[in-house]
Amino acid sequence: MGRKSCYTHGVFLDLGLPMLIGPVAVMAHLAIATLVTIHILLYKRNVAASVSWIGIAWLSPFLGALLYVTMGINRVKRRAQRLRRQRLPMAIADETLADAAPKDPLTPLEFAIGRLTGLASEPGNRIEVLHSGDQAYPRMLAAIAAAEKSVGLVSYIFRADKAGEAFHQALIQAQRRGVEVRVLIDGVGGGYFFSGTYNHLSSAGVPVARFLHSYFPWRMPFVNLRNHRKVLVVDGRIGFTGGLNIGAENISADKPSFVVLDTHFQFEGPIVEQLTDAFADDWLYTTGEKLLTENWFPPLERAGQALARVVTSGPDEDMEQIEFVALHAISCAQKSVRVVTPYFLPPDPLTMALGLAAMRGVKVDIVLPDHSNHALLDWARRIPLRPLIEAGCRVWLTAAPFDHSKLMVIDDAWAMVGSANWDTRSFRLNFELNVELHDPDFAIKVAAIAPAARRLTLAELDGDPLPMRLRNSAARLLQPYL
Repeated sequence: MGRKSCYTHGVFLDLGLPMLIGPVAVMAHLAIATLVTIHILLYKRNVAASVSWIGIAWLSPFLGALLYVTMGINRVKRRAQRLRRQRLPMAIADETLADAAPKDPLTPLEFAIGRLTGLASEPGNRIEVLHSGDQAYPRMLAAIAAAEKSVGLVSYIFRADKAGEAFHQALIQAQRRGVEVRVLIDGVGGGYFFSGTYNHLSSAGVPVARFLHSYFPWRMPFVNLRNHRKVLVVDGRIGFTGGLNIGAENISADKPSFVVLDTHFQFEGPIVEQLTDAFADDWLYTTGEKLLTENWFPPLERAGQALARVVTSGPDEDMEQIEFVALHAISCAQKSVRVVTPYFLPPDPLTMALGLAAMRGVKVDIVLPDHSNHALLDWARRIPLRPLIEAGCRVWLTAAPFDHSKLMVIDDAWAMVGSANWDTRSFRLNFELNVELHDPDFAIKVAAIAPAARRLTLAELDGDPLPMRLRNSAARLLQPYL
């Protein structure tokens, strides 16, 4: 009888433990999912993202919460807000458009961008267009060689090839002659597992850092967030920015196996302070070191006639500033909109704005490479291009070599250049830097930057076979991740 009781008692224990674990697990899941939901409701602005994360948290017990903690919380924004140099946002000023005494149709655009960025337009700048590495690299290397006080360089891709080696040597020599050199490379674009540039510069004693990089994924706030900016500032007086990375593929004269065309810009004048400020913010965020001396921020005098302003964007900003600037610009256009970009898969508001502009009689031209270096993007872009063509936009496809330029021109009077592509990644995930310019001469020059192209028609899109159309539509679903 005793043995049976023990056996029965043993069976009771064996069955009772799982029975106890079940209710505890359910209670834990409910509590964790509730906490995740509260956090999402308080801190997530995007409705679609909020609904998706809440669904994942409730429908995937524990795993959903783990995914949200590792991938859904924007730690980058919070830390950047703690470190960023304080500015007075124009959005809190009492100034109104009526006080601004509009002079031309683009005055509302100037006013809106000022309130959006908290930065003033800087008059008196000189800008020079540089085509690909063939023109830009010699200028950049000469500027580094002539540097006396400081050199700041951030590049998404910085290869340790022939082109990169020339920059390695220039930066090392500058460091050895007493120039303050700081180099920032993206943690993924610059090589996640191995960065020859980082290793070479670091071993030579050049202060170099990798943006959002760790070999331990749990120490990276977001693997998906990248620093896509390309900025070189020398002595706080000369600046370069645009779409150009550092790599041998950008030098056409060397005949690489895959040629990449691009457009870069050299700046002189007061706008260089804003370029330097953007680099200093990135360096501060990555290393904690403040660059506030006159070596980096000297007094600047006018060097030309252009009115310019830096527009940065990224997950450390309160709003998608570059996307909003593009929306404002399209809404102000009265005659023409011209967009040149290597990748075209923008958020829906931008697609709608371009279509509406064309429908009200604005000439809208979108210039894309016939084939980019990302097939998925090429497939997916055909879906949003159809309604744009139907609305009256003209889409132009350029033949090889692949053009990586990012340009926007409004009414041949206003231009925006820089690092941001026309896709969701650039507008909402990457750290990007553009420059907007009010200068008709420069805008006309930028509008003319486009190789020969053929026009994409609805007949060509209609000719896509069903399997291709299904493939393209499926690729479009990956838009938030491309």
